[in-house]
Amino acid sequence: MVASVAVALASLAGIAAGHTEHGNTLTRPGDARYHPTRHPDRIVLIPGADAARQAAVSWRTGARVRQSQLQWTRAVDSPGLQLSAITVMGQTRPLKSGNGLAHHHSVRLSGLEPDTLYAYRVRGDDTWSEWLQFRTAADAFKPFSFLYFGDAQNSVRSHFSRVIRGGFRASPDVSLLLHAGDLVNQREGNHDDEWGEWFEAGGFLHGMVATLPVAGNHEYLTIETPGKPERRVLGPHWTSQFSPPRNGPAGFEDTVYFVRYSGVLFVVLDSMRALDEDGAAAVQGRWLDDVLTRDQSRWVIISHHHPVFSVALGRDNPALRKHWMPIYERHGVDLVLQGHDHAYGRGHNVAEGRNTVGDSGGPVYVVSVAGPKQYIAADSARGGLERIGEDMQLYQLIRLEVDRLHYQSLTMSDRVYDAFELAYRPGEPKRFIPRLAPGLNETRCANPTPPRKTRCWEGDELTR
Repeated sequence: MVASVAVALASLAGIAAGHTEHGNTLTRPGDARYHPTRHPDRIVLIPGADAARQAAVSWRTGARVRQSQLQWTRAVDSPGLQLSAITVMGQTRPLKSGNGLAHHHSVRLSGLEPDTLYAYRVRGDDTWSEWLQFRTAADAFKPFSFLYFGDAQNSVRSHFSRVIRGGFRASPDVSLLLHAGDLVNQREGNHDDEWGEWFEAGGFLHGMVATLPVAGNHEYLTIETPGKPERRVLGPHWTSQFSPPRNGPAGFEDTVYFVRYSGVLFVVLDSMRALDEDGAAAVQGRWLDDVLTRDQSRWVIISHHHPVFSVALGRDNPALRKHWMPIYERHGVDLVLQGHDHAYGRGHNVAEGRNTVGDSGGPVYVVSVAGPKQYIAADSARGGLERIGEDMQLYQLIRLEVDRLHYQSLTMSDRVYDAFELAYRPGEPKRFIPRLAPGLNETRCANPTPPRKTRCWEGDELTR
């Protein structure tokens, strides 16, 4: 049955449908490339809070498909998957965009077995998707790898596609894809085309490798009402396309959540609301403090969009240092993975607020960028962060073992730009071990005609 939120979604969708510019995508006026059809598309797999036993799948069809139907089974050698498949029904919600009316579907799976390979397909209009496979997380700690991406945002199919595909080429056995906000631009042009490009860039990966989406400022839309203050609301595509565990604090369920994956705790926070709404940072901080107090995971990884320690010129987020950083330090968080600044920066924090190379045991804060929009790093960041970089599209490959976390940041020419390890020591702070090649130079902006003093590339000029 179509969800009752149709009216609310339709009112928001007018924002997305009202633009006609296409400068940020490879589509052009009149293209029907991303119109919904009878065939399922935009299939994405999201882990549940207990990723060993729970998962959610979302997808899109044309409006003639009014029910969400998924079939799943343990993966077997025979092509007769339908013989053992279980049919599950889910929820459907409409969304009208510049590409017309679509129905977005979601199904939540539970009762799965840990560390087990499953196959599934989703229903369209008298047709099905291909069979896709995924493996559930292990019940206890088991080594695995994941990819972390900063902002894709602009010219996504044109430029981000090589990043996500390059990461998969480098490590085809990755278990998770973490996107640290601003997946698309969502400011001008046809928003649905931008989301179509994001899903096309990753292709089948979204349906087979579990995704952890983080909401950034560009996932929010500005609502202007005559006589009232501006307000920001989460864009309708976010809640239509992603089905996170919804275990965050009340009122934040769409964008704040945690996932336990093979003995590692991942926590996603909403820094946009933390910086934009009174009390939102404190609410999330109290919830996070409670989650970390009760959790016994050896490795803890947190992601949000805005950086605790900014890299780019003219940016700073002191509210995050006030409300969240003390919690990270008190509970021994290992990594804080961020975006927003469209440059690379990595610092190893100590309690006094300084950044230093050494064996301090504090969280490692990382800012990265995957798309072509590139900013200039601030001199103050160079004075405080250990590794800075401009004018690079990057992906980060992180492998977790029982007593070692291996981190690499890689460029599109397969160059290792940054690398370190964290070593687990029972009863002691984790040891930070730099793994950079000696004398590795910092990459600076090489654009001979940068658009402004704070930016190396705008990003949207690259599809024209």
